[in-house]
Amino acid sequence: MAASIPEVTLHSCSARSMPVIGMGTLAYPPVDPETAKEAILEAIRAGYRHFDTAFAYGSEKPLGEAVVEALRLGLVKSREELFITTKLWCTFAEKDSIVPAIKMSLSNLQMEYVDLYLIHWPVRLSKDAVRMPAQRDQIFELDIKSVWEGMEECHDLGLAKAIGVSNFSTKKLDLLLSSARIPPAVNQVEMNPVWQQKQLREYCSAKGIHITAYSPLGAPTTKWGDGRIVECDVLEEIARARGKTIAQVSLRWVYEQRVSLVTKSFDKQRMRDNLGIFDWSLTEEESTRIGQLPQNKGVCFANILGQHDISFELDAEI
Repeated sequence: MAASIPEVTLHSCSARSMPVIGMGTLAYPPVDPETAKEAILEAIRAGYRHFDTAFAYGSEKPLGEAVVEALRLGLVKSREELFITTKLWCTFAEKDSIVPAIKMSLSNLQMEYVDLYLIHWPVRLSKDAVRMPAQRDQIFELDIKSVWEGMEECHDLGLAKAIGVSNFSTKKLDLLLSSARIPPAVNQVEMNPVWQQKQLREYCSAKGIHITAYSPLGAPTTKWGDGRIVECDVLEEIARARGKTIAQVSLRWVYEQRVSLVTKSFDKQRMRDNLGIFDWSLTEEESTRIGQLPQNKGVCFANILGQHDISFELDAEI
C-alpha cells in the first residue's frame, strides 16, 4: 500500500501544494539511466509524488522517462499528481541563459512545466567548469537581481509554477528580496540534526520562504558526506528506544522543524522506511536532546567551490 504524505502550501507564486518529503535523484556513485528510472518507478509505487532533480545531476532524462512509464502503467493518472523540482546550473546563471536553460531541462524531462525551479547555487561558474570542485578562476559572483529576473520570466511564461533558490544565506536572500517582483517560494539547503540552520530557518519563516532540507542524513555514502548522522550515539539511543531506524529519527526531527525534506535511496526497503515518519512523534525530551547536538558546518559547499577563499561565497550559516 502506498504511503500517504502530508503537503505544505508554498506562499509564493500560485500557492502550490508540495509533498513534504521528496525523492532525491542525485546518485553517488553514479548509476546508469535505466537503474535510475526503475528506482523512480519503485518510489512512485511506494507513494512518493515529489521528485527532486537538477540539470547538473544528469537525472532529468531518467526521471522524465519514469514519469512517462508511470503514466502508461497507471501508477499515476496524470502529470498533475506529481511535483517536480529541478535547478538552474551555475554555468547558465546569466539572465539571457535562464529561459533557454529551463527549456533544455523541460526537454530532458519531457514536460511542459516544472512545479519548482531553483537557482542551484548563489554563484556563477564559467562555461568550462565541468568538474567539481571548481577552480578559483572559474567562480564568479552571481548578479542576483538580473538572474532572479530571468527566474521570474520562467514563471511568467508558465515554464515553472513556482521559483526559488538553493544554498542561499540570509545575506543573499536580503539582496534578492530587495528587488524581487516575485519572492522565492523555497530555499533548499543542507540541514540535519548536526547542521540545524536555526538562524536561517528563523529568517525564512519570517519572510514566508519555505525551507527544504537536503542531505537530512548527512549524505554518508557520498564522497562529500560523512557518517555524523548514522554514527550519532544520541540518535542511535532514541532509535533503539522507539523501535525506529536512525534515519527515521533524523528525518522525523527534520520534519518536526516545519520544513520539508529530500531524501535519496534507491533501495526499495529504505525508500519505504524513509516514508515511515508521519504516524509517530518525538517526545519533548528526545527533541531537546537532538536540538543540543554539537553543530558542524554542512559538507556540500566545499564539494562545489572547494576551499577557495571567496568573499562572496555563502556568507555565514550555509
